[in-house]
Amino acid sequence: MKSTKYYAYMLRCKDNTIYSGYTTNIEKRVETHNSGKGAKYTRARLPVKLEYYEEFKTKEEATRREWEFKHYTKKEKENLIKNSKIK
Repeated sequence: MKSTKYYAYMLRCKDNTIYSGYTTNIEKRVETHNSGKGAKYTRARLPVKLEYYEEFKTKEEATRREWEFKHYTKKEKENLIKNSKIK
């Protein structure tokens, strides 16, 4: 049985805002956003770039972390991104 991984992620939009979400497939989700079929928020702010993500074993953990991202200040989000392995 294959175990599913869940991710909470942050994208940087063209207007420099940061969008947070969760998914089971990060690459596909970023593609979906950039194709204009993602969240309404990102559709008007394309292209988006993956800036940060964390991996979880359960959907509950990932959605909880997404909720935390959405409640962070812009400065808190930028600090996570600055220290990210993604460059």
